[in-house]
Amino acid sequence: MISYIKSINSSRKRLLIVVIGIAINVILKYLMYRFNIPLYLDTVGTIAVAVVSGPLAATSTALLTSILCSIFIPSSAYYGILGISIGIFAAVFERKGIFRHVKGVAAFILISAVIGGIFGALLQWGLLGKPEFPIVEEAVGTLAHPDDPAYFYIFVLVNFAIEIVDKAITTGLVLMAVHFIPEKTRQAIWDSRWLQKPLSKQEIKELFSGHEKGDGLLKKRITLMLTFTAILLALSMAVISVTLHYVNQKKEYSQIAVGASSLAATAVDPDKVGDYMSLGPEAPGYNKTLDVLYTIRDNFPAVKYLYVIRIEKDGCYVVFDLEAEDTAALAPGDKIEFEEAFADYIPALMSGGEIDPVESDDISGWVLTAYTPVKNDAGRTVCYACADVSMEYLSDYLKDYIIRALLIFSGFFILVIAYGLSISNMNMVYPINSMSACAHNFSAKDLDQKSLDEDVAMLRSLDIHTGDEVEKLYHAICSMAMNTAEQVRSIRYYAQANAKMQNGLIITMADMVENRDSDTGAHVQKTAAYVRIILHGLKKKGYYAEKLTEKYMSDVEMSAPLHDVGKINIPDGILNKPGKLDDKEYEIMKTHTTAGKRILENAISSLEGENYLKEARNMAAYHHERWDGKGYPEGLKGEVIPLSARVMAVADVFDALASPRVYKPAFPLEKALKIIEEGSGTQFDPKCVEVFFEALPEVKQVLRKYHGDII
Repeated sequence: MISYIKSINSSRKRLLIVVIGIAINVILKYLMYRFNIPLYLDTVGTIAVAVVSGPLAATSTALLTSILCSIFIPSSAYYGILGISIGIFAAVFERKGIFRHVKGVAAFILISAVIGGIFGALLQWGLLGKPEFPIVEEAVGTLAHPDDPAYFYIFVLVNFAIEIVDKAITTGLVLMAVHFIPEKTRQAIWDSRWLQKPLSKQEIKELFSGHEKGDGLLKKRITLMLTFTAILLALSMAVISVTLHYVNQKKEYSQIAVGASSLAATAVDPDKVGDYMSLGPEAPGYNKTLDVLYTIRDNFPAVKYLYVIRIEKDGCYVVFDLEAEDTAALAPGDKIEFEEAFADYIPALMSGGEIDPVESDDISGWVLTAYTPVKNDAGRTVCYACADVSMEYLSDYLKDYIIRALLIFSGFFILVIAYGLSISNMNMVYPINSMSACAHNFSAKDLDQKSLDEDVAMLRSLDIHTGDEVEKLYHAICSMAMNTAEQVRSIRYYAQANAKMQNGLIITMADMVENRDSDTGAHVQKTAAYVRIILHGLKKKGYYAEKLTEKYMSDVEMSAPLHDVGKINIPDGILNKPGKLDDKEYEIMKTHTTAGKRILENAISSLEGENYLKEARNMAAYHHERWDGKGYPEGLKGEVIPLSARVMAVADVFDALASPRVYKPAFPLEKALKIIEEGSGTQFDPKCVEVFFEALPEVKQVLRKYHGDII
């Protein structure tokens, strides 16, 4: 059997397992019934199916089991709700891994015993009025008499004890049987209900744990709709069923009443009615007629009252009245007032006509009364033979009918809800929410190509195959996501090519300046490296967080080599003078900041939109400004100085101090660092100096790369 199960696909395995589960349940319950063993074992298959295939399959197994078992035990049809409840608990316990622990198994046995033992006992008592098994009835009878109030409670306890044994055996059989099914096979069967890549418990939780408006709303709406529809259908069916049953029963009772009254009418001699009323039992033939009427009533068990009356203008007068269990017979000639229910029929009765059975709830209780005229040879109605059928019996019968119908329908109700939720979840809720989650991740990315490719792969891995419009939507979204990723890849390629061209332009312009300066010694490369170190240090410390975006940092690093582009306008004699500049020459040298600003603004004006040259302009124009406002060209102070220029100020001065120039040798590292430290808060932004010193190991690596002899 196991090898055969392995050879078929997962969806058919689930169907086969349900069939096998039903067969096991029915066979075991029949054996218990056949040999009068006070056990049920009718949930072995249900629990096994729940563990392997889930709650929907378990619900189907339990419901069909109860229907098939009703063939040999009619009351089984009413216990389907108990089997369904146990199956659902088993599925929940399995999904949560509770069956893997001894305490979990014990807890399940106890819960199942409560459902089957206590609630099962209540159902047995309500439906049968006694224990279902004769052997149980005998056992309870030895402990208490059926009339003893304790009898019921003893029965519940005995039934609960039996259920403990029953569910312990059942659970043990299930765990042993499931043990022989490979874990991979069980998982494949469990996952076969998915119409996409199976989701883990954590993934399902994450799908509905969002805080955005509308998260999980589709599932709630579908659940509410299915529940409301099922309840409405159940109520409609119940009302229609009860109404039809009531109408049919009332029709049947009417026929019984008419039949009894018609027979009674034939038993009464119309010519002796006057003597019967005046003389009573003394009248000839009275007692004989009375015996016949009793015989007629006894042959119609539904008839509660049988009597013969004469209709007069002032009321009804008794001819014959039979004793009943709850009332004594009226004497012949006694007067009975007209009941309110007969007000509309009095004219017809006074004229001796026939009327349809009348339903009333008055002196005689809730009854259905049939009047049959007793006519003499002249065709004149002398009295009426009346039969009352008690409707209280019908009321009790209808209550019992409603309870039984609800018990049977409750199983179908749960099955409809479970099937509807399963279909809606697997075909709509989970696929749509999975697509929504992937699409949200996709749209939330900052166009990082690796992340986009991963999201596209994740979207494609959903493998939604519902075979309807949801699957079409899924393929459309996949196609759109792939096209978007490819377009971004193309844009990124062209952007990278453009960036390389821009970098080439920057390096070319920087080289033009550096080649005129005889002793800068890779100044632009080193300052760019120091700028990168300072920017990343500020970012790490959380300084200027609103300013230090990835784009801003990239723009500053890329354009750092252009900070001295204005020196292209400085004469060679001043730019490469080996000695100290005089005041006039120094003023000319200072113009390289304004010249650089002008050059880069001209370049910016030829381009549209935001671009990296704006930060190049700021560095070129303001890298000689001071934190205390004593710098040039504009004497800006503090954070009014652009951040990129404040960063470049530290990088530029440090490189000038630590590198040899035509007018001075390189300062020792310790002295260069001390000058920078002393300038913190006066010449330099203190935060820039702080992160510069915190990154000294990186600073020393740059120094070693370009002139290793300084440290």
